[in-house]
Amino acid sequence: MLSQGVISDDQRTIRLKGLLTGTAVGDALGLPAEGLSRRRVQRLYQGHWRHRLIFGRGMISDDTEHTVFVAQCLLRHPDSPERFARRLGWSLRGWLLSLPAGIGFATLRAILKLWLGFPPHHSGVYSAGNGPAMRVAVIGAFFAGDPQRRAAYVAASTRITHTGPKALTGATAIAELAAWIIRDSLTERPALEPFLALLRACGPDDHDWQALVDAIAQAAREDATVGELAERLGLAKGITGYIYHTVPIAAYAWFRHGSDYQQALTAVLDCGGDTDTVGAITGALAGAMAGEEAIPAAWKTGIVDWPRSLPLLRTLAERLAMIQTTGQSLGPVRYFWPAIPLRNLLFLLIVLTHGFRRLLPPY
Repeated sequence: MLSQGVISDDQRTIRLKGLLTGTAVGDALGLPAEGLSRRRVQRLYQGHWRHRLIFGRGMISDDTEHTVFVAQCLLRHPDSPERFARRLGWSLRGWLLSLPAGIGFATLRAILKLWLGFPPHHSGVYSAGNGPAMRVAVIGAFFAGDPQRRAAYVAASTRITHTGPKALTGATAIAELAAWIIRDSLTERPALEPFLALLRACGPDDHDWQALVDAIAQAAREDATVGELAERLGLAKGITGYIYHTVPIAAYAWFRHGSDYQQALTAVLDCGGDTDTVGAITGALAGAMAGEEAIPAAWKTGIVDWPRSLPLLRTLAERLAMIQTTGQSLGPVRYFWPAIPLRNLLFLLIVLTHGFRRLLPPY
């Protein structure tokens, strides 16, 4: 049986559901605003955050899709990071064939290398994009009580697309926060010093990372808002796809608002920029802490996606929790994957239509 903390089986399931559903909700809410500056977000999307992709509804993007792939690979190979990585490599190969919209350049190059025959431990490219951080929270939660296996799986998930050391540091930070939430059954904001110590340990020899942790520490002591921290980090126009921009903002938003899912998501989405990814990461952490019931109902029912749907995510969470209880591999969850290319075509048309709308006032 996998080594775990003291969390009960029921609580583990609740928190895994919160993590996976929280990822999808943050992704879907942020997607319509992706790439917009903070000023344009404020002008274009006034009022409370709601789904705005198509007729007041939302759909998921690559952030949730990659999380699904990781969860499925964990279900198949919970005891071997090497086999996990090979399976994840095939998931990414198939994903590219389904013609996904908005694939990152580093991830695209890595998948092409996979198709050319490079093994997963040599397919990654030197990049510090935020791709590894968007899919890693579920690894941290799954191996909450097993730090050695957690580190091995985080490294395997990261290097399959990104080999830059900053990518591993950022991904490790998100995984460690997720593990902490699950392991200690956190329900409210933790003390500042343990939070900072956890972050510092993720990149002890990286001066840039330590400077970011210093900035987070100062912001926390001054009770600065998430937006104020973003301004201090030079991100007044929006959060970029650089992992050392995305992860500090997501981590601070969780620390400041983690028991209030709606406030945590609102804080990061208001910053503009790479809103779907920073929303997905923050949503995963806040969802794991608060549970799915704390996510506003309208934000959940507003997602109209299939076959990678919220019911699928809930089933994945239940099965992951069951493996942790029984120690037996149950295999991946089956869903109607042949529908994915048609869904992606529809998704692309919706995204293009939405993109044309964003060209219109107000500016």
